[in-house]
Amino acid sequence: MSKKKGLSAEEKRTRMMEIFSETKDVFQLKDLEKIAPKEKGITAMSVKEVLQSLVDDGMVDCERIGTSNYYWAFPSKALHARKHKLEVLESQLSEGSQKHASLQKSIEKAKIGRCETEERTRLAKELSSLRDQREQLKAEVEKYKDCDPQVVEEIHNIFAIKSWAKRKFGFEENKIDRTFGIPEDFDYID
Repeated sequence: MSKKKGLSAEEKRTRMMEIFSETKDVFQLKDLEKIAPKEKGITAMSVKEVLQSLVDDGMVDCERIGTSNYYWAFPSKALHARKHKLEVLESQLSEGSQKHASLQKSIEKAKIGRCETEERTRLAKELSSLRDQREQLKAEVEKYKDCDPQVVEEIHNIFAIKSWAKRKFGFEENKIDRTFGIPEDFDYID
């Protein structure tokens, strides 16, 4: 007892294109909804979806005349579309090949004079050591930033403004903190 397997979306698209190429005719949606199930085994429910995907991909043309939509796809258009796509792909391939060749030349050029010597190895180690040292120094500076006179002055200014706002407007301190995004653990520095 094998259950009949439905067509994949790509098979439906191929079969729908066969209708257009075999008949070389212009159709309305209702015509295709009758023809496709009988001749190509595409369910009537999916005809509109398949047709729209073909229109979106430019494989089938659609034109609204009056209140009706007419669909057609002539073999010459498909051939022209394939030729155009082939030209685009060939152009991309050519550009890719040129870029690859250019990068290969750059690599070869960069390799000249970069042979591994004792001095180069020593300098690379020294560079790595200096980078590590720089990172350690940055971390240490970050650790002592609270003692930076500029940071201390900014903190004094914040507290002066908070004090002024409390006296002038009668705001509570926690309301001022919330309004201006001042953290709860923000401490005054003497």
